Amino acid sequence: MREILALLNRIAASTKIDDAWEQATGWFATLGFGRVNYGFTRFKHLKTIGDPEDALFLTTCDADYVRRYFQGGFYAKTPVFRWAERNSGICTWTWVKEAYDAGRLSAEEAEAVRQNAAMGIVAGMSVSFPAVSSRSKGALGLLADPGLSPADVEALFASRRDEILAVANMMHLTIVHLPQLSRHRALSPRQREALEWVADGKTTQDVALLMGVSPAMVEKHLRLAREALAVETTAQAVAKGALLNMIFQRLPEVAHAAR
Repeated sequence: MREILALLNRIAASTKIDDAWEQATGWFATLGFGRVNYGFTRFKHLKTIGDPEDALFLTTCDADYVRRYFQGGFYAKTPVFRWAERNSGICTWTWVKEAYDAGRLSAEEAEAVRQNAAMGIVAGMSVSFPAVSSRSKGALGLLADPGLSPADVEALFASRRDEILAVANMMHLTIVHLPQLSRHRALSPRQREALEWVADGKTTQDVALLMGVSPAMVEKHLRLAREALAVETTAQAVAKGALLNMIFQRLPEVAHAAR
């Protein structure tokens, strides 16, 4: 128990998404889950996750798997993705095999199960985190290492369920409060500063005086911020920047978490 409490404190003290991720996944690996997938979006709409560039996907899997699972949209075809969309909590994947054997999966889901099995992915656990808003959703997948059977995972679930859920929840809660940075949504320090002053209710003239630049330069910073965040108005840029924790934050000099 002391080991878990110390781990939870280290995760909570993380100042970068990478740090929280590495602390948690390092511990999951000791249990036999060296491959871990995590996804979180604040822009869910109906049955879509919104623009994938606005979502956060993290994984410890190899590059080939990443291209297939995330970039190819394979994740959305799996039965555990359907479960995560509709539920909150933790479960093993035993129900997937039972549903497959009973013919209760859709053709697309059944094919996803077969493709996973061909790659040796036959057992694991999923955590679906409670949604804090109607537009947000996060989930975690723990893929059992080769050699771990569904029965082995069930035994781990019975003995370590609360610990696994506590570490997963702490990792998730820490990550969603940290800046979500990526090369696709990067803001320069001046762009962030301009957005922050606008969020405070300042006019372009006010911001120019506060930043010591011309109004035209302020407009340029705001335009580039809108382009980086893929929005049309400055108000939308402020809202999106705040949702992604990209403004009013102490940002690290270098961040590599968003992949």
